[in-house]
Amino acid sequence: PNASVLHPSLESVQKLIGTGGGMEVLAKIFTHWTSALFYVVAEIYSSVSIGLMFWQFANDVVSVDQAKRFYPLFAQMSGFAPVIAGQYMVRYTSKAPDLGASLNRLTVAITIAGVMICVMYKIAKNYVERTEVKQVEEAIDKHAPKKKKPKMSMVESAKFLASSQYLRLIAALVLGYGLSINFTEIMWKSLVKKQYPNPLDYQRFMGNFSTAVGFCTCIVIFFGVQVIRILGWRIGAIATPSMMALLAIPFFGCILYGLENTASLRLAVVLGTIQSLLSKTSKYALFDPTTQMAYIPLDEESKVKGKAAIDVLGSRIGKSGGSLIQQFLVLGFGNILNAAPVVVAIYYSVLLGWIASANKLSGLFQAKTEMGKAESNEKKKR
Repeated sequence: PNASVLHPSLESVQKLIGTGGGMEVLAKIFTHWTSALFYVVAEIYSSVSIGLMFWQFANDVVSVDQAKRFYPLFAQMSGFAPVIAGQYMVRYTSKAPDLGASLNRLTVAITIAGVMICVMYKIAKNYVERTEVKQVEEAIDKHAPKKKKPKMSMVESAKFLASSQYLRLIAALVLGYGLSINFTEIMWKSLVKKQYPNPLDYQRFMGNFSTAVGFCTCIVIFFGVQVIRILGWRIGAIATPSMMALLAIPFFGCILYGLENTASLRLAVVLGTIQSLLSKTSKYALFDPTTQMAYIPLDEESKVKGKAAIDVLGSRIGKSGGSLIQQFLVLGFGNILNAAPVVVAIYYSVLLGWIASANKLSGLFQAKTEMGKAESNEKKKR
């Protein structure tokens, strides 16, 4: 309701920073700074808070052998979220009289979901504590001190990652996904906005896309379980970058060929939608479970500190780094579509580095897993 008071006019911002090229994009961001801030906070909360806390909790209570079965199922359950959220957007928020009312409807849903997360986490935590009473009592009998979860600054997180090759490779995987998905997603969304200039039409399209991602994740997850259990961690880890590399070929090819008419724009949007849909599905079904499994063989300090550092640094640097690179390209080329050849070159370079890191991490993961099993068997014999 106070947007007219809080937001400066587009003309005043353009006078301050200039016009033309990428400055026009920056001017629009500054003009609608409250919406931009809302988006930034939402991105940080979803990855740093929810992602970090959930997977740390899961890693604490699930073993490596159990993870091969349950982690893909966790991803399957998460697939229902975009289905529900997408249909909420399509059937309710996008039918609001204007964009402001639509955002209010979204905020109500986000608030309810946040409360549900807190309640469910409390219930799950209490259940785990009740079932592990015996282990806690044994630890007390042995006078084992209770370990406190360390809190690290950004600099400390970077130093801790630099000290371990294993953690550096996990970070490379997370960074690779963040960069590569950002390169294709921003370009694809810019095409979708051209096809759907009305914000509510665009919101409706993205709601249907979110629903499709959820349905595909629930279906593909069954294959993901078998891929990890039968073919192993390595195949599951390299499946996502390999699929993204293949699916991006027709999408980038269409853009490089030219978007001179409505038909070519529609084709590019369809190809980009398929590429983004299957990339996200593969991410939820294979990338997330394999990445989280990689933490399990680590010692407690590396598991807690490493995950905190990677989730904060790797994930954020991946997405923000990709956006920053593309912002410089926009400043240099006028818009992101003109910079498509450079984006393609960077995109495939990132994917090659991602696959190389996954191959190297696979050997270390197998070695640590076998070492952990050997130590566990030795303790049982004693």
